[in-house]
Amino acid sequence: MSTKEQHKPGYITAAEMRSKGRAVKPKDAATLIIVRRDSKKPQILMGKRAAGHKFMPNKFVFPGGKVDPGDSRIRPPHDLHPAVLSRLMKGCSEPRARALALAAIRETFEETGLVLGEPVTPTIKTRSPHWGAFLQHGINPRLDTLQLIARAITPPYRNRRFDARFFMGEADLIQGDVHALPEGSGELLELHWVSLMDAHKLELPNITRMVLGEVERRLMELHSPDDQGPFVHFRNGKSIIDKI
Repeated sequence: MSTKEQHKPGYITAAEMRSKGRAVKPKDAATLIIVRRDSKKPQILMGKRAAGHKFMPNKFVFPGGKVDPGDSRIRPPHDLHPAVLSRLMKGCSEPRARALALAAIRETFEETGLVLGEPVTPTIKTRSPHWGAFLQHGINPRLDTLQLIARAITPPYRNRRFDARFFMGEADLIQGDVHALPEGSGELLELHWVSLMDAHKLELPNITRMVLGEVERRLMELHSPDDQGPFVHFRNGKSIIDKI
């Protein structure tokens, strides 16, 4: 592959391509777009995936990751908005839908060190090691303000596939100093708050660029929890965009 091709937007490396056999079954995953509104223009949090990653290396993305079994074992005091829960349940159970939203918050904490939730309710108890580090801050995850804005299933020609739901939440949920980013897992590098205009200039996966457009639309227009977003998936080898 030529150097010119390697620098095209959304470029996929050979290591990311499925070599043969049946398509890999997608794993449930969740992503969180955090919006800051304390300046003239809204900003969002993004980070760069390390070069050694086998999935989307060197690309800027929003925090997120796979659903963990522990995400299904806790029930926060403030649940998802009924309209968001209903839209999430198109294709999965109610506990799984809630687990997707919780995974978005937990993965954001693990990758960025940011704790999103509230300190005014008794802290949830759990044996999940993945949630233990989050809950030791005395903060409960808060789901009721999350918006479901998109869903995307990785193309079948990739060797790693995810069925990702994209949530959007406000930086007001962050407990602590929103300006200072604590240390996360190190999975995301160059973590920083970026304006939507500057975000478009980064090296982005195609799906991240599309979701960024959906974020812009929602910030410019009035939207509600039942406002549908794009659902990108593949049928007979062709990309399909439905609504979720």
